[in-house]
Amino acid sequence: MADRDAVVAALSGIGMPGGGGDIVSAGVVKALTVEGGEVRFVLEIDPKQAEAMKPVRDAAEAAVRALPGVTKVSAMMTAHSEKAPPELKPKPKPSQTGPQRVPGVHHIIAVASGKGGVGKSTVAANLAVALAAEGRRVGLLDADVYGPSQPRMLGVSGRPASPDGKTILPLRAHGVTMMSMGLMVEEGQAVVWRGPMLMGALQQMMNQVQWGELDVLIVDLPPGTGDVQLTLGQKFAIDGAIIVSTPQDVALLDARKGIDMFRQMNTPILGMIENMSTHICSNCGHEEHVFGHGGVAAEAAKLGVPLMAEIPLHLDIRVAADGGTPITAQKPDSPQAAAFRTVAQGLITIGVA
Repeated sequence: MADRDAVVAALSGIGMPGGGGDIVSAGVVKALTVEGGEVRFVLEIDPKQAEAMKPVRDAAEAAVRALPGVTKVSAMMTAHSEKAPPELKPKPKPSQTGPQRVPGVHHIIAVASGKGGVGKSTVAANLAVALAAEGRRVGLLDADVYGPSQPRMLGVSGRPASPDGKTILPLRAHGVTMMSMGLMVEEGQAVVWRGPMLMGALQQMMNQVQWGELDVLIVDLPPGTGDVQLTLGQKFAIDGAIIVSTPQDVALLDARKGIDMFRQMNTPILGMIENMSTHICSNCGHEEHVFGHGGVAAEAAKLGVPLMAEIPLHLDIRVAADGGTPITAQKPDSPQAAAFRTVAQGLITIGVA
């Protein structure tokens, strides 16, 4: 097993560019974890030092890798300001102001929820596959950095390639071009980042990924009203947001906050989706509203936004998602997939996909 004190000592021997002490005393080393033979750490740097710090990162990895008991080293470099390193982000033209379009992406739709556990990622994955089945060129960005689930739901694995060290090549599954932070870290590895790191990561995944020509990019946001949502709305031109909620009052309370956040950012609300709306017993056919019913419809009417669909609570939807083939790809003609197809066709009809 690797020794944490030995790792810290090895990193203390790596100097900062141009003097200024070592990387440990300078406070650059963050989120150091030592588990068995695996060592992971983050170098939190000034964006202006990005080029100069690359050899430092390589030297730090080499020094730790040489220690007894170390079998694997993972060092990530991130900026401690909202701005991504210059070489990682295209420079906007001086005349550009306000939210910008992603080159080649015609429309961007955010799928959001006020709280976790309401099935937002399941909706995003099935909606992306349903739009692809309608002949649209679709991208799916898993922006839930702390809890990325789209690699599992779309059955995608492997690390994306980067031919020039700047551009990231996304992966494809079920007709959807996909990118997720879950593809960039080891499975089970926690992403321990502050807000500015999250914002930088989102901007890099939007701008550096080679999305190609897309009719629509679906962005699966983390739950809540935090840094990722604000960065997306402020930095990029969003055509609209879809709010996912269960019928429970506690979920609707948080959904209202999400809607209010998007309205403050002048992002149109395309509609609401009630997930886990009803359950039909597979044995007797009895319909039961486990989490209540109609709450999202009433809330949508109160807020003046459309109710786009009521998604049933069904085992097939969960099993399909866990198995890496969304229900819209596995059983596209099933009643469980019908609601997702309806939403996709509605988005095409109103011209945002």
